[in-house]
Amino acid sequence: MMQAPDLPLWAAIIVGFLVLFGSALTLLGTIGLVRLKTFYDRVHAPTLGSTLGTGAILLASMICFSVLQSRPIIHEVLIAVFLTITTPVTLILLARAALYRDRTEGRGNVPADSMEKKQHRD
Repeated sequence: MMQAPDLPLWAAIIVGFLVLFGSALTLLGTIGLVRLKTFYDRVHAPTLGSTLGTGAILLASMICFSVLQSRPIIHEVLIAVFLTITTPVTLILLARAALYRDRTEGRGNVPADSMEKKQHRD
């Protein structure tokens, strides 16, 4: 059985706040995924919520283990770098694949292309 680490009060308050804040952001992203109607609306909420929520939880973990000096924070830094790189790339790939599919099928609820907007203005 593991015991809770003996953090100083100031560190425990900061870590507790960051964990609650990160979990609340992730929950908001999940609620946004369920509540929003179209794919193009849904794609933003989970990526923003999970990225910011995970970032806050990683920051809490960095503070906790830095104060305890039990191990370096390299794991958290690597996770943050990986998430920062992969989440936007995944969002872009999913959105482009959905746009291509919807435009080739001729669906009407597809966001306009930036080139189409320029042609309509001229």
